[in-house]
Amino acid sequence: MIQFEELRLSLINTHDKLVRLGESFGIENLKKEIADLEAQTAAEGFWNDLENSQKVQQRISKLKSKVDSYAALCSQYDDALVLIELADEEEDLDMFDECKQGVDAFMSKLDQMTLSTLLSGEYDNSNAILTFHAGAGGTEAQDWNQMLVRMYQHWAEKKGFGVSMLDFLDGEEAGLKSAVLLIEGENAYGYLKGEMGVHRLVRISPFDASGRRHTSFASLEVMPEIDESVEVEINPDDLKIDYYRSSGAGGQKVNKTSSAVRITHIPTGIVCACQVERSQHQNREVAMKMLKSKLIEIKEREHLDKIDDIKGEQREIAWGSQIRSYVFMPYTLAKDHRTGFEQGNIQAVMDGDIDGFINAYLTMESLKSQQN
Repeated sequence: MIQFEELRLSLINTHDKLVRLGESFGIENLKKEIADLEAQTAAEGFWNDLENSQKVQQRISKLKSKVDSYAALCSQYDDALVLIELADEEEDLDMFDECKQGVDAFMSKLDQMTLSTLLSGEYDNSNAILTFHAGAGGTEAQDWNQMLVRMYQHWAEKKGFGVSMLDFLDGEEAGLKSAVLLIEGENAYGYLKGEMGVHRLVRISPFDASGRRHTSFASLEVMPEIDESVEVEINPDDLKIDYYRSSGAGGQKVNKTSSAVRITHIPTGIVCACQVERSQHQNREVAMKMLKSKLIEIKEREHLDKIDDIKGEQREIAWGSQIRSYVFMPYTLAKDHRTGFEQGNIQAVMDGDIDGFINAYLTMESLKSQQN
């Protein structure tokens, strides 16, 4: 039947892309590395070195995950093709929707995995630390800052990533003056690094009794969470550590004890804080991890070829510096000023539908690197 034949051809046309994806992953080389590493685990005395054995096990797990993901994608392709051919043979049009759903799901996963091959930076596979700051404009900007935080929380949840608020400072009337999110998942930093910059909002302000249109700004800094294996020397004498009470919701225990921690690195002026964990010790650990990530970034500035990969360009939180605009009035549109990608369904964007912007940025950067 012609409907099934067209669907079958659309699926078969993706086969070369599927093969190229396997080649770009280097699946056969990954399998060989897994075999070599597993052979190491069987060697005498391997488990005596706990630190090394843990690193090897983590590497094996990571490689197997990539190999298994590709194998599952290949199976998804085969299953979709078999179902189409079976439905076509039986001339069962009732199965068409199911067949199309199978093809669409495969193509979506193929695009997602293909996109991940663009993430070749040293820290791309790391978790991401997102720091939000409201621009000038008081309550309006602080409300916009909170809307951005919510957008990235929803994006992370849709991806199945872990997301937690590490620190926040409430606005005077509404919103957030600042906030820090940790997003945990494979390639979280690689996907989000292009979101670094100033985000601009245009809307009728709910805080303006005259119903006038306002423009607000908020900035986003994106940093990779540095792995524990990376050594960073920090002189305790260079640290100023303050303890204070949590400023927001979190239960009576959090609010009644000075469990929140703020660490200032005196030589650089870097300030990292955490107030969401239950104990002072836990908050201190998280704040130190954030400080470690920022110090690594500063060290990377000595290598100019890596600066863009680690942190991107810093800009003033004001007119002319925005990477993206979100317009609610007089029309609805979210537009990225670097790639030209735009999305008219502004509510979907604010609910975390930002993959189009992320994909467009990564594709643009990949083309730039190929041209250089």
